Amino acid sequence: MSAAGSSFGRRLVDAVGEYGPLCVGIDPHRELLADWGLADDPAGLERFARGAMEAFAGEVALVKPQSAFFERHGSAGIAVLERVLADAREAGTLVLLDVKRGDIGSTMGGYADAYLTDGSPLAADAVTLSPYLGFGSLDPALTRAASTGRGVFVLARTSNPDGAVVQLAERDGRAVAQAMVDAVAARNAGAAPLGSVGVVIGATHDHGLALGDLNGPVLAPGLGAQGATPADVATRFADLTGVVLPSVSRALLGKGPDQEALRAEVRSWRAELAAGIGQAGATR
Repeated sequence: MSAAGSSFGRRLVDAVGEYGPLCVGIDPHRELLADWGLADDPAGLERFARGAMEAFAGEVALVKPQSAFFERHGSAGIAVLERVLADAREAGTLVLLDVKRGDIGSTMGGYADAYLTDGSPLAADAVTLSPYLGFGSLDPALTRAASTGRGVFVLARTSNPDGAVVQLAERDGRAVAQAMVDAVAARNAGAAPLGSVGVVIGATHDHGLALGDLNGPVLAPGLGAQGATPADVATRFADLTGVVLPSVSRALLGKGPDQEALRAEVRSWRAELAAGIGQAGATR
């Protein structure tokens, strides 16, 4: 999904400029499969995921498949994920693959081979990574992403309540989550029009982080079913230098399987976000 001579940050800015900042999750929960009248098996998974991909292509800047819901079906589920990624490549839609990988040394290098390398069937435009084995543990993935024009989103202040125990712990006078944001900002320094290293910060609570030097994208999960609103996004990311990408999944996917209903719901969310935070996703 890389584009020769084009960074992920550049492609993301272009996509947000065209479609707005909405990021749509493709999360094949067993409950959603049932709601769509599909069996909880690889065939049902494929109809759900590829049907959602078809509905969202050309409607949003970014889609975010959750790898776990494919992995739970074993090798057949991974094969479906590969086909969804191929569909996105054909449609020209950016994909953030939500894998939350985090490890050290050659193991992180293996994840980089899988998700961030040209020619891999699981390669995406960007992936989510966990830095809680130390930010330096991400170096193999960050290096590979930079060399192939891809991006990564580093977990910083997640929306789950238990995350605060680790993420808000202080070391040398600053929260661990702030240290992750600062490390990402250092990676993005000088990048134009936008750095390719992002952070994940939940939109469901006040995060208390300084984002003025980030120069990168923020994935802001929690819109819809988790209770966050476009107004919350506008308030909580007012000081961001970068692009905020509010993410919605269940609240939108519940409108399926009718594709026109899914597209209509996407357009409704896009309109709300355009009114609340601006069409360009508050690129500052």
